[in-house]
Amino acid sequence: MSLRVAVQMDPIENINIAGDSSFALMLAAQERGHEVYEYHVESLTLDAHDRLFAECFPVKVRRVVGDHFEKGAARRLDLGKDIDVVLMRQDPPFHMGYITATHLLERIQSETLVVNDPVNVRNAPEKVMVLNYRKFMPPTLVTRSVEEARRFIEEHGAIVMKPIHGNGGKAIFRIPADGDNLSALFEVFNMTWPEPHMLQPFLPEVAEGDKRIVLVDGEIAGAINRIPGKGEFRSNLAMGGSAEATELTTREREICEAMGPDLKRLGLTFVGIDVIGGKYLTEINVTSPTGIVAIDKFNGTDTAGMIWDAIESRCAAM
Repeated sequence: MSLRVAVQMDPIENINIAGDSSFALMLAAQERGHEVYEYHVESLTLDAHDRLFAECFPVKVRRVVGDHFEKGAARRLDLGKDIDVVLMRQDPPFHMGYITATHLLERIQSETLVVNDPVNVRNAPEKVMVLNYRKFMPPTLVTRSVEEARRFIEEHGAIVMKPIHGNGGKAIFRIPADGDNLSALFEVFNMTWPEPHMLQPFLPEVAEGDKRIVLVDGEIAGAINRIPGKGEFRSNLAMGGSAEATELTTREREICEAMGPDLKRLGLTFVGIDVIGGKYLTEINVTSPTGIVAIDKFNGTDTAGMIWDAIESRCAAM
């Protein structure tokens, strides 16, 4: 099966091919004989006839640092008629621009497979969908109220506070049990973001790592453990964390088994979940999950191939 694939992504010129999951997916698609295009979300246009177009660039990719792609001339393509698969892979933040793109891509779903499903991406931002699985989470407060936060600290001691639509470990703060600077931090958060914010107890187990587990069509594909860098409690690789090989605990497998059928049913083909201390679920990443390059490096697996197997199976069933 040869597919025409359009990848909605950040500029290919700027990606780090050593660890970029979108690049790994493009390379795997190319190796399978699929025709690959890159486009940017800003070029989406819904015309007067309700057809969705984008300025797409045919690309050839290769794993050569500094010379990792060749890009052809732009083509105005109908994403419904001219494309078989759209990979929605631009990085968050999850904002109204991102949400509007999901509304536009939803309009082509009867013709083109969009991965992940745009309706359910819209309904499942990282720190919101996870609330459906509270029994696996640490105690979690969602609020804009500093008074509610003080009550939470009184009950749980030191906490972490993070923007509910943040990404990549950005703007996550640890607040000590005495609540030092809590009021000032709430002032900054409330001025910066209109949404409520997420608070959770600080988990000392994070020093031992924050595990990223990738699921493909609801099945476990692999995992890595991300260790915080020196002087950091955030373990995200983008924040200087390092990756190491890992095995899943019984609890982690229970978490995956609980959500796997839901993910598959919702068309969330490629998902990354984060678990601390082998037992605390903190995020479900569906917008632009990462980690497959490191997972395959440590495990000798082919996660990109697994994702394409799932995509090709879904295309064959359309």
